Amino acid sequence: MNEFLHLFSFHFMQRALIVGGLVSLCAALLGVSLVLKRYSMIGDGLSHVGFGALAIASALHVAPLAVAVPVVVVTAVLLLRLSQNGKIKGDAMIAIISSSALAIGVICVSVTTGMNTEVSSYMFGSILSLSRSDAILSGILSAAVLVLFVLFYPRLFAVTFDETFSKATGTNTELYNTLLAVLTAITVVLGMRMMGALLISSLIIFPALSAMRVCSSFKRVVICAAVISVSCFVLGTIASYFLETPTGASIVAANLLCFCGCALIGKH
Repeated sequence: MNEFLHLFSFHFMQRALIVGGLVSLCAALLGVSLVLKRYSMIGDGLSHVGFGALAIASALHVAPLAVAVPVVVVTAVLLLRLSQNGKIKGDAMIAIISSSALAIGVICVSVTTGMNTEVSSYMFGSILSLSRSDAILSGILSAAVLVLFVLFYPRLFAVTFDETFSKATGTNTELYNTLLAVLTAITVVLGMRMMGALLISSLIIFPALSAMRVCSSFKRVVICAAVISVSCFVLGTIASYFLETPTGASIVAANLLCFCGCALIGKH
């Protein structure tokens, strides 16, 4: 028990739990809409773009988040527009952009700094990579995402379930789809510091799928997904400390176990 309490005395752990909890909450709320709209893989695609941006920022010795956030936000908007209006649709466009961005990031790293610890933390996540300034910026952006989601919840709900009907009733569906993409982009970049580019999409997908196994209404699914996401993040982070396992992988494992449990409950 003393060792457990001692865990929370570390500043890096305090920052990780606060920021990570906020990011997990954002990811879960947005994840429900993304899964229902069949956009769940957009998180994976944007995370690869985020890795490319972070790799370039690292090579140029520029503040990583200051570069990654605008780049990923612009990419999210372009991805949405191109998938809706272009000749290449949905998952194919995501695959093209994500693989290209990942390749650019790897090339940039290989010809500049090399595969160092910082770059590795972007790919697989590291609880120690979150500095005080990053924590403050991440907290502000996460709070902004939560406020915007709550304010526009009715519109996002309408666009998620019946976009055609919403458009017919005068709702600017393109605007709210863009808002959803932008909020997702910000959440993905913030979560990459601890989860890594290869694992961040799990924060979006797992809680939503788990909640859908045990809840029926949209509101209950959103609330349940939020609780599951934050709980799995905290449990995974604590487990990674005591078991000395990678933080991102431990959080994914916690989400996987929760999904399996919810799937069994949902069958009864």
